[in-house]
Amino acid sequence: RQFATDETVRVRAFQEAQRADESVIYQQFIGVPPGVYHVSVTVRDRGSPSVAHRERTDTVPRFSGQGMSEPLAVYQSTGRSRASEVPNLLVNPRSTVSYGADSLRFYVEVYGARPGARVAARALDQAGQEMWRDTVALTGSDNLATALVTLRPGALPVGEGRFEVQPLGQGAAATRTARFLVSFSEQWAITNYDQMISLLRYFDRQDWVDKLRQAPPDQRPAVWREFYKATDPVPVTPENEALEAYFRRVQFANQRFRESGGPGWLTDRGEVYICLGEPDDVFDFSTDVARSGVRGVRWTYNTLRLTLFFQDQSGFGRFRLTPLSRAEFQRVLAQVRRPK
Repeated sequence: RQFATDETVRVRAFQEAQRADESVIYQQFIGVPPGVYHVSVTVRDRGSPSVAHRERTDTVPRFSGQGMSEPLAVYQSTGRSRASEVPNLLVNPRSTVSYGADSLRFYVEVYGARPGARVAARALDQAGQEMWRDTVALTGSDNLATALVTLRPGALPVGEGRFEVQPLGQGAAATRTARFLVSFSEQWAITNYDQMISLLRYFDRQDWVDKLRQAPPDQRPAVWREFYKATDPVPVTPENEALEAYFRRVQFANQRFRESGGPGWLTDRGEVYICLGEPDDVFDFSTDVARSGVRGVRWTYNTLRLTLFFQDQSGFGRFRLTPLSRAEFQRVLAQVRRPK
């Protein structure tokens, strides 16, 4: 059987279509009888030759008597009471959540259990140590009951974890599991504390980064949550927009300014881009190398009244700020970061 759908995604500007740090979630619910299926998914962009293709083998089980589905990571869901109904949910396809931000939710269906019965759920870290445990009541009908299990931010370990759920009172054979990942950023899978501190070297609030760096291991989760709240420009949303924007710039700098000497975010151009954003004008005067003897790039920030020059003195594509431009960059950066 073959299914096809067309989806229209509108963005404000063409530049949005070039981003690699966001995802569009496509969902398609298909009713099939129990059996083993080879699933092939192809996504095409009608406006370009871009195409993505994935294949996998899935098994649709046959339930006799009581049974329970595999837990599914979701952003939101509303339980259904009949199998003929289409599930009303939005999946979290990567089963990821940023540390200290929103809760992680898992949706499960139980067949042949009465509403009001409970399921036992727990979360384990990479070493198999239990970090959280709770029970949740089922809702729905006698034929199909559902539960939405919510793991609060403070209960989630950083790194890979395992979620387990089973009907209360049943043995290990009834347990269903799912993997999840808690990262310091939704943009990058950062699960190492020292790596996270290193990546924050250009973040505006270096006073808070210093507190994170100096925090003893047993106090790091609490200090991170304080840092997350203190640097969040829009507290009413679950995300820390400042952090997410910062890591988007780090990711973009890695893709755009990679040099032979190291990752793009550690280059001079990467540093300036992360701290000040996209320049208003870029002029590459490398074509003039025969006359000047040096390859170079000029960045201009009109609002900041700043012009910076990067030169490749070695001839190996390693562009460095000139001493005067480095001084000007530091001066403007201090003004930008000055408390208002």
